[in-house]
Amino acid sequence: MNDYDIWFSLVKLSPRIKLKLINDFHNTEKIWYYGVHSKKTEYFKNNLMEVLSNAWNKSEIDNVKRNLEVNEIECIAFYEDAYPKKLKNYDDAPFTLFYKGNILPLSEGYNISIVGSRKYSNYGKDVTKIICTDLCSNNINIISGMAKGIDTFAHDSCLNNGGYTCAVLGSGLDIVYPKENYKIFNRIAQKGAVISEFLPGTPPYAHNFPLRNRIISALSHIIIVIEAGEKSGSLITANLALDQGKDVMAVPGSIFSYESKGTNKLIKDGAFPLTCTNDIFDLMGIKRKNSKNATVRSFSSKIHQGIYDIINDSPLHINDIIRITNIDIKQLYEVLFEMQIKNEILCLSGNYYVRVNDKI
Repeated sequence: MNDYDIWFSLVKLSPRIKLKLINDFHNTEKIWYYGVHSKKTEYFKNNLMEVLSNAWNKSEIDNVKRNLEVNEIECIAFYEDAYPKKLKNYDDAPFTLFYKGNILPLSEGYNISIVGSRKYSNYGKDVTKIICTDLCSNNINIISGMAKGIDTFAHDSCLNNGGYTCAVLGSGLDIVYPKENYKIFNRIAQKGAVISEFLPGTPPYAHNFPLRNRIISALSHIIIVIEAGEKSGSLITANLALDQGKDVMAVPGSIFSYESKGTNKLIKDGAFPLTCTNDIFDLMGIKRKNSKNATVRSFSSKIHQGIYDIINDSPLHINDIIRITNIDIKQLYEVLFEMQIKNEILCLSGNYYVRVNDKI
């Protein structure tokens, strides 16, 4: 990236205006020449010319270049071939993307965004892991925001299953937020990609995250919301996805769970309910691979009924269910997941399960 591109990244204009200027002038050097060097008023209004001129600071440009080099951060401009193709479809795409890792897979195959609550439940955690495991076995990329909770579980599960994952941050790439995600940040950078539209040194301001969310949505074919409270940031991503013409899926949850209020409302408002991973492939119109190894599948009515019979109104711990049924732990979690999706049972804190009262 040349000095003119870095200068244009420093210009305080909206992405829409920047992309319009690029469309009109084709490159940043011409924008600089007419807006800063020659000050051609026939091309720019005075206030726009002032914004462009104020951003031309060679010392600041050199500082950004040093920061990129020291922190081993790559950057790419909108007009370059390697810029994610899916993101190029939007007139509010960022002119510059800063990244670590490999961004090329973002333009290849299928991408699915998985987002959810920071205040997750065991149910949400298990569902996330099951879905991601199945998607990775079908070579589908996972996009998320590396926030606490569901986002982190999505990235971690993808990495553990050899898949490709991309984290979109709401800060500069030299600032890991949240701090406890430092290890997974490095894992994603090594095996996938970490990207941001924000210059190095940009703190994780609250207003950055809605901007970040539009990129999470834009990069994906489908957005899946696992858990979300009534005012969750995940709902912002879902709404942005709808504005972009994307399909939104939501995992239904118990009416007693606060973290399912947002997802249940999404379904009520028209989002596709995700009751098993086959729903994802059906919505995308693609044939799943590795069906023999799929994590979420239909189980025999005998096993399903056997587990349902032992879970009643009194909370039963997962260890007791394993002892009574003698079912493999992995298979048991799959059945329990399916039963929760069908609202037959409820997972309580501490890995206790209880039957949902039919009369409620």
